[in-house]
Amino acid sequence: MKKSNKKKHSISRRDFVKKSALASSIFIVPRNVLGGPGFISPSDQLNLAAIGSGGKGFSDITNASVNGRERVVALCDVDFTGSASKAVESFPKAKLFDDFREMLDKKKNIDAVTISTPDHVHGPAAKYAMERGIHVYVQKPMTHNIKEARKLTQMARDNKIVSQMGNQGGSNPLLGMVQKWIDDDKIGAINKVQIWTNRPVWPQGIQMPKADASLKPKDLNWDLWLGPAEERPYIPNLHPFNWRGWWDFGTGALGDVGCHLVDIPFRTLNLKYPTAAECSVGSVYTQMWTPDYYPEGCPPSSFITLNFDATAKTKSPIEMTWSDGGIRPAHPDIIPANDDIGGKNSANGVLIIGEKGIISTNINDSSPLMPKLYLNDGTTEFGPEVEENLEPEYGHQRKWVDACKAGFGSEEHLSLTSSFDYAGPMTETVLMGNLAIRSYMLRKENEQGQMDFFARKKLLWDGENMRITNLEEANQFVGRTYREGWEV
Repeated sequence: MKKSNKKKHSISRRDFVKKSALASSIFIVPRNVLGGPGFISPSDQLNLAAIGSGGKGFSDITNASVNGRERVVALCDVDFTGSASKAVESFPKAKLFDDFREMLDKKKNIDAVTISTPDHVHGPAAKYAMERGIHVYVQKPMTHNIKEARKLTQMARDNKIVSQMGNQGGSNPLLGMVQKWIDDDKIGAINKVQIWTNRPVWPQGIQMPKADASLKPKDLNWDLWLGPAEERPYIPNLHPFNWRGWWDFGTGALGDVGCHLVDIPFRTLNLKYPTAAECSVGSVYTQMWTPDYYPEGCPPSSFITLNFDATAKTKSPIEMTWSDGGIRPAHPDIIPANDDIGGKNSANGVLIIGEKGIISTNINDSSPLMPKLYLNDGTTEFGPEVEENLEPEYGHQRKWVDACKAGFGSEEHLSLTSSFDYAGPMTETVLMGNLAIRSYMLRKENEQGQMDFFARKKLLWDGENMRITNLEEANQFVGRTYREGWEV
């Protein structure tokens, strides 16, 4: 009943705005007469809230507010004494909450919410909001696991939710240059994509720090921070950033920048679910012959291969490789040796390799995309290395807000670059790499009393049914186990 009332309230409010606009065409009264220059009627404003208000959460809700054009009515964070204090100062009229469930149940006038929490809370928070008819902007990766991504993608359709994932580079207009090169068949049939990053830049591949409840900041609600993860005493330094390298909370380097890097070929080549995945990971030895083994966390580095069927854009099957930990592919011969590949110092990048040449780009976050085309005949074409951004993060949040006001199925909604219809399958592809990593670390004792890593094989993926078909044990990583009250 609560869900139904909320949706009726939201729809009637938006209908009122549209009907008022139609009526004004008959009796036109300039706004500056009613409320002074620059006046915005309260009925024309979206009521926004933030779940996760510090760090990236602060920039997300700030950009969504469009310099005060929209109204921020509520903020949620597990600790308002940290970086979230900036949001409190910026939006003094917003009601404060530490539990997003309480916020969404008590504040009945919320139209749309930004979700900028650690990865493991993305799914529970988005589900709770969408069940109440509230539009959602969710930071990348859209979810913590593949099953969540599939479920939330369908939920957005069913509940007519305007959604957007926070891979803001998807709104970078320079992607159009890369798309045109591909559409114009500049590099011919494409058979390989190479992606790499210098992440992780946080502690990873080490033993989980020991719990110490005595060190918990007094204003941090640790239980709410844990969210769907199993209950445990406070672990120092995971909040606010170092959670990324632990599977219960984060999704490693892939989750951090995979949605920026994988996005470029996935989008421009019109890729679908991968058909197979395999990987290897870097090892650390603190004793002879025995690598350290910490399966609860991401490895220090990894190399992943994903296979895709041919599309109309590629004309042949695609092999996509991913490497993190600072490991990058070899410098192609047709790119001059002194040129960076990808971005500055070749730290992050994408190479799209065809029979007639190569497209090189940087990471697609808010860094310059730096698209470059190198053809085998010596022809080159470069985009700008310095971008002129007319609004923050290419207007990624603002465009979502405009689509929320226009409504589900509107032109503004359909033009969004990372609504869940796109972001869901792309996120699943990114998280398939993590499924491969976690499967690679599976082991059991053999008859000789030694540990056998039995899952170090190529994994065959049935994307439509979300199943590894040749190793049942790997399917445990398609979803996760939830603490009661946090299920997705």
